[in-house]
Amino acid sequence: MAKVETIVFLSLVLDLFAFTIPLPLFPRIIEWYTLRESSDPNGFLSRTLQFVTAIRTKLYGRGVQSQRWDIVLLGGLMGSVFSTLQFFVSPRIGSLSDKYGRKRILLITMIGNILSAMIWIQSTSFASYMLSRVVGGLSEGNVQLAIAILSDVTSPATRSKALAHVGIAFAICFCIGPPIGAYFASRPLPKSMNRWGPELNVYAVPAFLTLVLLVAETIFLVVALPETRNKGIPASQEKEKTANGVSHANGTSHTNGTSHANGKTHVNGNGTLKPPVPKRTVEGRLQLLKSLRHTHFLFLALFSGVEFTLTFLTFDLLDWSNTQNGKLIGSIGIVSALLQGGYVRRSMSKVGEGNMAKRGVSACAVALVLLALLPNFVESNPSVGLKLLQAAAVCMAFTSATVVNALTAFASLQCDEGNTDPVTGKPVEEHPQLAKGTALGKFRSSGQLGRAIGPLLACASYWTFGPSLTYGVSAIAMTALSMRMRRIAKTKST
Repeated sequence: MAKVETIVFLSLVLDLFAFTIPLPLFPRIIEWYTLRESSDPNGFLSRTLQFVTAIRTKLYGRGVQSQRWDIVLLGGLMGSVFSTLQFFVSPRIGSLSDKYGRKRILLITMIGNILSAMIWIQSTSFASYMLSRVVGGLSEGNVQLAIAILSDVTSPATRSKALAHVGIAFAICFCIGPPIGAYFASRPLPKSMNRWGPELNVYAVPAFLTLVLLVAETIFLVVALPETRNKGIPASQEKEKTANGVSHANGTSHTNGTSHANGKTHVNGNGTLKPPVPKRTVEGRLQLLKSLRHTHFLFLALFSGVEFTLTFLTFDLLDWSNTQNGKLIGSIGIVSALLQGGYVRRSMSKVGEGNMAKRGVSACAVALVLLALLPNFVESNPSVGLKLLQAAAVCMAFTSATVVNALTAFASLQCDEGNTDPVTGKPVEEHPQLAKGTALGKFRSSGQLGRAIGPLLACASYWTFGPSLTYGVSAIAMTALSMRMRRIAKTKST
């Protein structure tokens, strides 16, 4: 099944490369639409900005707050739309993949992603650009289904290491996507191109690159990816591996043990039977999944806010360009990739999924404290301010490398394995709520709800109270979440 893992990893790199290209462009995209549509008082963007400006003026008086904060809030709305749609469709995508197969549903979602990129290329109005975000939000299923596919073809003993490939793909693409997006954004199409057809978006070049990547990914999946639903490791092979001393996710090794439905019997090297280790009940796994979904939601509601507003922070306080923002996001991706490959992948089973996630949440709390201090040094001591930003970026990289990956692996290990009966060859019956597509779809949905709420609240708070108070309060909330995760950190995944 190593071949499938490689195929999934390569497809994720293509998909996430396309996803990360526009990340550093959001502030300038909104600014471009603002300048372009400001003369149309009845337009969608103008009406939205008029509403935002009117509230800002009543609260603070004319000219007190930076008008760039209006762009920050609008950016939060853009991020919220995409994730809100993901919240609604992720469970449906997961359940459909359980019924019709992973590959078929994945290819259908890729068609929607391609359509989204095509709309972006020709989006010369803010309304049409938002349409591309809506189509993309309804179609994005690659990450979710990649996790389900990797869970199909791996055993619980190797699950965490396999799912680390998802995090590594994210980290790699955050290294290369934003800088490349910023590079091509600085090289627009010649104006003569618009004379030969419909007018194109100012960032049509990175949009076209996104389209090419998505088309290449779709062709690659059609040719290379097999169907994995109900074609995982047979239970007989899993027993054989256990009998030969394969290490399980909790770090213990078993010799000549036989798995039973109600537990596992382990044998010492001298042949003495050890007491059976009871397997977590269905009710226990459902309850743990619920707890993991709540933690996933709370974490991403906080983290996505700081993640989304980071480029707006540098835009507002430092007047950074697309290239500078691209380098910042890229540096976070580089550090995250190094941590994924050199630490997280090797240490997850030893440290434990819950404990690894808790460490990442604590690192995020530190990052938020540093960002809260940053505005105080921008003008008085810029060098100190830059160091604070760099230190915060390193902490965020550690968070990106650990939390979501660890929680996802933890959730995956609670699902039914979906093996086939070695005698009849028929799929083993699963609990409806513990089938991988359904359970992981709901898990991802909870995170997407956090991603929908987080940017909107963070941008609104930034716009109302400023960055210092916004990041300071978020740091307190993240610290409280870290303390709340003590129970999960002590819970074994299997």
